[in-house]
Amino acid sequence: MDLPAQSPEVRSLSVVTAVYNGEASLAELCRRLGEVLPRVAMRHEIILVNDGSRDRSWEIISELSSRSPRVRGLSLMRNYGQHNALLCGIRAAKYELIVTLDDDLQHPPEEISRLLARLEEGFDVVYGTPENEQNGLMRALASRITRLTLRTAVGADVARNVSAFRLFRTQLREAFAGYQTPFVSIDVLLTWATTRFGATTVPFQQRHSGASNYTFAKLVRHALDMMTGFSTAPLQLASLIGFACTLFGIGIFLYVFIRYCLEGSVPGFPFLASIIAIFSGAQLFALGVIGEYLARMHFRSMKRPAYVVRTTT
Repeated sequence: MDLPAQSPEVRSLSVVTAVYNGEASLAELCRRLGEVLPRVAMRHEIILVNDGSRDRSWEIISELSSRSPRVRGLSLMRNYGQHNALLCGIRAAKYELIVTLDDDLQHPPEEISRLLARLEEGFDVVYGTPENEQNGLMRALASRITRLTLRTAVGADVARNVSAFRLFRTQLREAFAGYQTPFVSIDVLLTWATTRFGATTVPFQQRHSGASNYTFAKLVRHALDMMTGFSTAPLQLASLIGFACTLFGIGIFLYVFIRYCLEGSVPGFPFLASIIAIFSGAQLFALGVIGEYLARMHFRSMKRPAYVVRTTT
């Protein structure tokens, strides 16, 4: 049954932000949220999760929290990654709707109302998809790789609109309440709870200060973690390569047998070395894929936590 539309007088909203070296933008972010949230939700809170920042982010979070009871701060023991920090904040949220957005003001807080209007059309998750992303060539390439990888775990329709600017119903977190491994993807976890995903386009603003903490290498690593942590596509690919090599081997055997019957011999070492290289490469590839999955099982068997909180405000 679709949930009825809610007015700001009865709506409650938690805003969760993962903070990493965001001292220059935190005050402005909270100021703009402080202007927007009272207009869209009677009860609201801002949760700032300090993900092992090396600057004065935690001092600023503590100061902002002391000024306003609606600002809450959580500081993690070390840098766990954006999705791990968001998971910590999502679990700490106490209101019925949750918004996640970056700490660099590229996601305009003023667009939260647009996400809320879209959610009330019957969705459980709404993404604020940027109208025009302004990234460099390598960052754009890495983002494309990440989205392609995400398709293997959540499907093409969802992956097409994925953004760090999200609005979803808090009750969805019950689907991953027991999830404790260090490999976290919020977008994949949300698919465990619902299939009602929507999106709306929002302006993509210039970064308030500094540079992105997501480098090409980090995005590719995140894509690999998603692929091996939440999908069996690599194993299926290894099986297909093995099957293709088997067919290739049968073809080579028929070629050798027929040529032997016709000519009595087959010219030797280069041909043999090429065949060995092909099959050895296929075997090593398959072993590497299996090794990645075994590593994930190993880490999960250790019950390594997704995050550890040092202190809260």
